[in-house]
Amino acid sequence: MIRALTGFSTRSPWKVIALWAVLGLAATVLGQAFVFRAIQTGSGGFLPAHYDSAAALQIAEDRFGADPDANLLTVLVARSDDAPLSAADERRIDAQAAQLSRQRVVMPRTKDTMPLAQDHSQVPRVSPAMTAPDRPFRLLSVELTGNPADPGVQETYRALRDSVREGLAKEGLRTGFTGGIADRVDTTDAEKTRSTAVGIAMLLVIVLLHVFVFRSALAALLPLLAVSIIGGAAAGVVVGAALLTGTGLAESTPSLISVVLMGIGIDYFLFLLFRFREQLREHPGQSGHEAAAQVAGRVGTAITSAALTIVAAFATLGVASFGQFRVLGPAIALSVLVMLLGSLTLMPALLAVTGRKMFWPSRALKRAPRAGSAARMGERVARRPFTLVLASVALLGTLAAGVMGIRMDYGQGGGGGERTAAVATAAEISHALPAGVSDPTTVFVTSSDGAALSSERLGGLSQALAGVAGVGQVADTVLTEDRRAARIDLFLTADPQRQEARDLVTGPVRSAVAAHTPAGTEAHVGGTAAIFADIATAVDKDLRVVFPVAAALIALILLALLRSLLAPVILLAAVGLGFAATLGASTLVFQHALDRPGVDFTLPLVLFLFVVALGTDYNILMSDRIREEMARPGPARAAVGRAVRHTAPAIATAGLVLAASFGGLAVTPAPSTQQIGFATALGIMLSAFVLSIVLVPALATLLGRSLWWPVRPRRSGADTGDTDPQRTPDRVLVG
Repeated sequence: MIRALTGFSTRSPWKVIALWAVLGLAATVLGQAFVFRAIQTGSGGFLPAHYDSAAALQIAEDRFGADPDANLLTVLVARSDDAPLSAADERRIDAQAAQLSRQRVVMPRTKDTMPLAQDHSQVPRVSPAMTAPDRPFRLLSVELTGNPADPGVQETYRALRDSVREGLAKEGLRTGFTGGIADRVDTTDAEKTRSTAVGIAMLLVIVLLHVFVFRSALAALLPLLAVSIIGGAAAGVVVGAALLTGTGLAESTPSLISVVLMGIGIDYFLFLLFRFREQLREHPGQSGHEAAAQVAGRVGTAITSAALTIVAAFATLGVASFGQFRVLGPAIALSVLVMLLGSLTLMPALLAVTGRKMFWPSRALKRAPRAGSAARMGERVARRPFTLVLASVALLGTLAAGVMGIRMDYGQGGGGGERTAAVATAAEISHALPAGVSDPTTVFVTSSDGAALSSERLGGLSQALAGVAGVGQVADTVLTEDRRAARIDLFLTADPQRQEARDLVTGPVRSAVAAHTPAGTEAHVGGTAAIFADIATAVDKDLRVVFPVAAALIALILLALLRSLLAPVILLAAVGLGFAATLGASTLVFQHALDRPGVDFTLPLVLFLFVVALGTDYNILMSDRIREEMARPGPARAAVGRAVRHTAPAIATAGLVLAASFGGLAVTPAPSTQQIGFATALGIMLSAFVLSIVLVPALATLLGRSLWWPVRPRRSGADTGDTDPQRTPDRVLVG
């Protein structure tokens, strides 16, 4: 199957390139146009129905008509001279609010909105909320519908914001916007220049790495072009599958797919390029088509195994209870399969078409390479394997010790962001009102005995909630028309995005609700703090399931690939130690050195999937080469040395490229993204330079051919007629 795909691609390269150009670009365009229709807004909808906040969210939709796509924001209105508001001022504000709730906001068309993008023009819901004590300002509640990450929705908000400012400015009033989409748009605008600069810098790093390694502009730019086409097509396939199946994607899924595919796609192209150059160098008279066919067939087996390892790791998220994980896993697995298809078709076709021109103007094809640092490392591993094993384990073990005392941080704000206008408005509101006034925690009560609800019947519950320390204010009870459901809003003194609010909701608030809910009724606590408190519980349970299932699947793949019982154990133990070292180092940096509340709650899972899966990729590449070299005559130590010499440059370059892809996230203002970027980049560097180039080869040297028990490599060179221990045989899978 693999050789059939690569063989067709190298025999008919222009057909393959044309097919990818048409279908790949079409899928890319359609994916970008429809991606926001496939994204599910909010996190509460990903929780299983039995969680308290998920039940509250369902009641809000069914009984109170809450729109799951609603974006709530708070508008602060004050006098331009900062004098207290008069009764006349309040009437003018309310009149403006009534007028705005009747006006249609037209979505502006800008360069950021795709031609097929959905039109988000709408009539917003605007209503007065409250006036602060001492009357410094009045708050308006505004609701827009649509995915807040959609550029079209953001443009609609900007149009609304400008209209409100202009209308109220004529009345001598100033405005401020905060919460929901206001926070997002202000942060996006503040980070736009930085994000663009970081993206360009990371792209330059990747290109320069390729230029440095291959001394060729084409070898530097063509991988980026190919991976961009394949990655765009993969994202389009995921979006299409989500729309066809009615599955809502998490907002972070498209960006994660982009980073993953850019990293592994360039890695796979690098493995092909290194072996392609080696093939052309050893066979000066061979054509580009023939060399590409041989190389793609050999390396395709290793690339397929590596990709299936990632697919298996991410597919295990399908057993998670938290819907965001359950959707993320299959989405990334599907996109990796598309990248694998591109690696077996488009990439070999490009090699066949370019041939020796791929490495122009480098002269590396005309002379044998000098014994460089990779050759010296191979010799060192062969001479001192025990010392290198001890040094590697000591380094990784020291970093892993940082895991002791690790704390999970479920905060979404976390500090460290830009001081935007939305943040300033929120601070102004918090000086006069409870911090949670723009994002209340809500208690929903439903009648279970058929009797009508009333404010009097729920008075004891409201009083009990008002007496909870940390609840700044309890709003009046709101009843449905049939009086079978009620809503009680709580304005917490703690920021709903922070741990204090989650502790308050899961502890005193839910305890008060359980103790004072009237007989014949059911009550559920909802809102941002409650949702993330339940997410914390769900994630904790999922981690205990996903980790062992993923490890078992990866072990099965390694067993099938390596045909050995001992080698998979060695590789899994190595990547497990690398995972622990990365998580420990991240804990030391963020929790201790930077004094953060803890590491982001998604970090262990992200690290496990990326570091273990991608780290296993590099180990597979090295192990396959070691096995092939051991199949030739000569000592096992010499075989390991040759494997390191030929494979280390590809792994090192791939590790640097992938680390650079993730490292760009480490300089963003968002604390959770910083942690993921830093930790993943570090984990990949450890996987490439410590595990795959040092620890695994050193262990292979110590164990010799017994590493492959019970099916040891045959010690024969008869199949190639090659007995020179310094020459690389043709029948090598990777490198």
